[in-house]
Amino acid sequence: MAIRRLLRGQLPEDDIEAVAREAAARQGSEFESVRELDSDNWLSIPCVVNEELFVKIITEQNAFVHALLTAGRNLGAFTSRSEGFFQRFETPINMAEHDLEATRQIRELGINAPEPIEVFSYGEYGVLVLEFLHSFNTVEGLEDEAIEVISPDIFASLSTMHDAGLAHGDLRGENVLVVDGELYFIDATKVKDGALEDARAYDIACALAALQPHIGARTAVQAASEFYPDEDLLEAEAYLDFVNLRPDHDFDTLQMKGEIEKEVS
Repeated sequence: MAIRRLLRGQLPEDDIEAVAREAAARQGSEFESVRELDSDNWLSIPCVVNEELFVKIITEQNAFVHALLTAGRNLGAFTSRSEGFFQRFETPINMAEHDLEATRQIRELGINAPEPIEVFSYGEYGVLVLEFLHSFNTVEGLEDEAIEVISPDIFASLSTMHDAGLAHGDLRGENVLVVDGELYFIDATKVKDGALEDARAYDIACALAALQPHIGARTAVQAASEFYPDEDLLEAEAYLDFVNLRPDHDFDTLQMKGEIEKEVS
């Protein structure tokens, strides 16, 4: 968390309050409060305004860190026998605009995501405003038994995105929220046009990696196989070593590969 906080950077409290006041005013509300969330995120400064608006403040440093991560991920994708398919953003406002549009597209498919409200610039910052979900848990925060119950729903939602030509690109336990038993997807990243096949395989690999420590490789693979054919699982297998290099995934790569081989044999 300390490394993430260092990379994410800190904003002066006056700047955070000024952005919060602007966000409230743009929604026709009086400013009442703002609190910064101590989230597992290094690409924005997430805040809650008036306990009703979720606001991401994206700085130039956040955009720079995103560019570094994108370069690293594309290099890792290359080691998995694929051209890099992640796309960087030029400015903080570009990052905010993509997040808003990705959220809209996910919701249009009938998949839950926080309601997108607006994007605006405030000085050098890009600001994204979404619905604030008052009571939620992340998949990482659930008991293993509950994760097993919802694991098919995760792959069902991913399959719906992929069939519509969309990819998430950053699937992990922290990016799938659970509200009253319903899944909500957040923080989709940007992939290059024409790269859906590779991004789909990467999404599946990330989902398997997130689930395996909680429900086991066999159960995770079985859940994926309900929605993806054998060839897609084999494509995902090629990305497991790359996914395991990420600091936000910790799973048994060899065990996962073995279960995929059993499933498709």
